[in-house]
Amino acid sequence: MFSASQLALISIFSHIMFIYLTWKVVTAIRIETIFKKGRSAEARVFLLFITIMIGTGVSRFFLDILQWSGDLIYLFSSIHVLI
Repeated sequence: MFSASQLALISIFSHIMFIYLTWKVVTAIRIETIFKKGRSAEARVFLLFITIMIGTGVSRFFLDILQWSGDLIYLFSSIHVLI
């Protein structure tokens, strides 16, 4: 369905977009209250790692759905051959 270069571009854009959206959501949570006073830098790094983990997971799900929906053509073409 997509060429390798198109898929790479879509993947990069998807990862960046979902990491950004996740960052906006995660920063709304007051995670600093869980950490000790004076450890705001560690809290930010923790938020960054959590954001990357969640954002790439959501992006990978989105890209898998995109790939699988494109692969459905092969399912229907194989059924047509059987008939």
